[in-house]
Amino acid sequence: MCRSLLSFLGLLLCCVACRSRLSPPAIERAVKVERVQAVKYLDRDFAGMSTADDAVNLAFKISGQVAGVEVSKGDYVKRGQTLARLDPRDVELQVAADKAQYERARSQFDRVSRLMEHEAVSRQEYESAETALVQARSAFENTSDLLLETTLRAPFAGVIERTYVDTYQRVTSGQTILRLVNPISTTVEFTMPERSLPILSDSLTRFTVRYDNYPDISFRARLDTYAKTASDASGFPVSLKLDRTEILPYNISPGMTCQVTIRTDDELSSVVAVPLTSIYAPVEGGTYVWRVTGDDRVERQAVVLGEIFDRDRVIVHSGLSVGEQIVVAGVYRLKDGERVKILNR
Repeated sequence: MCRSLLSFLGLLLCCVACRSRLSPPAIERAVKVERVQAVKYLDRDFAGMSTADDAVNLAFKISGQVAGVEVSKGDYVKRGQTLARLDPRDVELQVAADKAQYERARSQFDRVSRLMEHEAVSRQEYESAETALVQARSAFENTSDLLLETTLRAPFAGVIERTYVDTYQRVTSGQTILRLVNPISTTVEFTMPERSLPILSDSLTRFTVRYDNYPDISFRARLDTYAKTASDASGFPVSLKLDRTEILPYNISPGMTCQVTIRTDDELSSVVAVPLTSIYAPVEGGTYVWRVTGDDRVERQAVVLGEIFDRDRVIVHSGLSVGEQIVVAGVYRLKDGERVKILNR
């Protein structure tokens, strides 16, 4: 019995010893790869917004009390339509007073003119009456014109974007009463960094605009203006114009967001790009990619990066060549020299 037990224990120890000498199988990490390709055309994308072609803050040229605001926010108005009115009574009183003064001056001048014919008055008296008549006529005409200024009319057809005053409110000359905008926008504005400005002066540069409301439609655009100095930290303002006939079938209005794509027609010959997901930037510094060798192992390769384009790709100035395979996902889990299993071979 003891001999059998000892034999069993010996056999068990032998099995344990043999198992301890067996190394666990190596685990190959599964990865997706992509071959480095040359960039034929470099598309640069920028966030933009449509702005009003015609927009104006309207105000009365005289002070007074608002008798009525005839429109509301969002109303469509025709050219020449009445938008707001001032109480005309103060102006009417002034017109009446100036008219009476003008009639008195005219009567006086007529009397002096008759006397002048008989040399009953001096030349100085005649000229004084003539000057008083001219001044009175000018005052009467000016106040008569002011009566027209008590009505605010639309200078062009458009939409009321905002009203700023209420009925019976007193306003001063030049105070904004409402804002009128053209409802059809052919203008797009965006900002771009200083390093990209040279492409704007290239005659081969092309612009396309894709609105968020119409993601499947690209509109051609042309450069309108751009600033030589930055307005703020966001960059340099650029303005594009779209073909009005091309956008008329669509409801393109001010304030709509869009994506502006800039492309030059020059084909690039020596520029390569990789997905942003392939970039490995460890905490100790540097930028790398994982290059896959012929025996399916990965090695860390330093790269010099350029600008981002197409939202998810980045230019590589040095460190990679066309045709090389790199890992494009899970780059922070790899180790130099590790064997990998390529899923999309």
